[in-house]
Amino acid sequence: MGSVSVVGSHIVCTAGHVDHGKSSLVRALTGIDPDRWEEEKRRGLTIDLGFAKTSFDNGNSVSFIDVPGHERFIKNMLAGVGSVDACLFVVAATEGWKPQSEEHLRILELMNVKRGVIALSKVSIADPDLCELALLELEERVEGTFLQDAPIVQVDSLDGQGIKELTRELETLLSETPVAIDSQRPRLWIDRVFTVKGSGTITTGTLTGGTFSVDEDIQIDPESFRSRVRSLHIHNVEVPVAYPGSRLAINLTGVDHRLLSRGCVITKPGQWFLTSVIDVELRVLPDVNHEISRRGAYVVYIGTSEHHAKIRVLGPAPIAPGETGCIRIFLNKKIPIILGDRFVLRESGRNETVGGGKVLDPEPLLKASKAKPDDSIDRIIRERGWVTPSHLEALTGSKRKENLPGWIVHPPLLEETIQSLQDQVESADSLGIDVARLDDHQRAAIPLLSDVKLEGNYLRKEGSTNLDMHPFLEELKNSLFKPPDPDNVDRKELRELVRKGYVVEQSNIFFSVLAISEATRILSSLLEEKPEGLTVAEIRMALETTRKYALPLLNYLDEVGVTLRRGDVRIAGKRLNGNK
Repeated sequence: MGSVSVVGSHIVCTAGHVDHGKSSLVRALTGIDPDRWEEEKRRGLTIDLGFAKTSFDNGNSVSFIDVPGHERFIKNMLAGVGSVDACLFVVAATEGWKPQSEEHLRILELMNVKRGVIALSKVSIADPDLCELALLELEERVEGTFLQDAPIVQVDSLDGQGIKELTRELETLLSETPVAIDSQRPRLWIDRVFTVKGSGTITTGTLTGGTFSVDEDIQIDPESFRSRVRSLHIHNVEVPVAYPGSRLAINLTGVDHRLLSRGCVITKPGQWFLTSVIDVELRVLPDVNHEISRRGAYVVYIGTSEHHAKIRVLGPAPIAPGETGCIRIFLNKKIPIILGDRFVLRESGRNETVGGGKVLDPEPLLKASKAKPDDSIDRIIRERGWVTPSHLEALTGSKRKENLPGWIVHPPLLEETIQSLQDQVESADSLGIDVARLDDHQRAAIPLLSDVKLEGNYLRKEGSTNLDMHPFLEELKNSLFKPPDPDNVDRKELRELVRKGYVVEQSNIFFSVLAISEATRILSSLLEEKPEGLTVAEIRMALETTRKYALPLLNYLDEVGVTLRRGDVRIAGKRLNGNK
């Protein structure tokens, strides 16, 4: 596999068999050798990712990420195509279509690449008849794929043949390619980590989804490191802000480069959902010679990450070659995954790419035996019933308007919740429903109820009897200083009467607030005449009550400062003295 380029916010990849001239073609287009390592130069074989940059005549800059084509370096190739929306496919006229040409084409399809330009390379050293045969085979091989209608340019990087035409085709391709979307949720899959003396840890990757700025806090997973952006560079040019589609180098603070590696992910804290279990749609390649079941040693590639994984088919039967089905993947680490992310599945035992596809659910809730995932956001909501807008965005990348304050609710479930709550209110006693006994979902639905009112902690039907008209209050009013026992009063109602201040409780005796005010008036008058104090017996006789009620009443009056106990008598307290 070859190279990836970004034009503005566009990402384009090159692909092809080993030694078909991909790196040489990048060098001819950019003037920069993408092979970074001495071993690569010595062997003439790209081992790891390399980078180069140029600009087209229309002003668009293009970044190339040169990735290996040899089958031994397939995982490095996959790291280079994690964020691709177009490709430059390279086939040498001297050799024609090769096994890796086929594998790379299938991987590009699995990664949902939909646009491309084809380069028939090394045409200057190939016999014309051989060139014609290679061209015919190429056209046949790409028939029915996303490259079926792609322009084919005959090129040779050594003598420059076709390079200008190839450049024009790339310009045209990129001008017709939609720009990268800024969803304000940046994610950068790290493809290189190294250190620079005097600067510290440097990571590189292709930025998607949003922006990064200098001095911004970031998170690095799966290790969940926190760091800060010291500086940003796009092809050795320092910038204050990097936008989606940028080939980006980030200088990080506070993180040892030895703790990071390719496959780590840089995001903003709190924006992404980390998961190790995902439901996906898997398309099995037609040339695989066996069915896909849970048996096998599988490796999953997502972004630049590589994970040993277990799988389970979500269905009654294995998935046959050329067929599409759903599987559940169990990764060995938690990473930030979103609905629609692309992946490639390889079987390490057979050393083959078996298929790939897209993520349908980053957070499966149903058992594998019952799960029937699809890429519908409505299905995500339906299975969860209730989901916060922030969590839904973390799972899907999409924003949905809440249909209840703080919540997005599956409509039938919301209707059911409203109706159930309405029924409870209708059948409740005069006090209503204690809101504290409702769950978060029920409390959130209260504003949607009709003909109800919320008073204190209680929700009750509009027009129902107010607490200030409670029959027990009338009983207390008729017997201020010999209050009846509340044996026939609902304990919830009684507590609410006390809480709202209609009733005073003292030693399990319940007095009307009218009793308190009347007793205060009577004692104030008596203490003016006898300031040295009143005995309990004198007070009991003045209130025309018994000791059973007089003592709790006096204790309460002592507590609120109406009276003050001094030996065997009560004198005027602070409240009475303050009124003089």
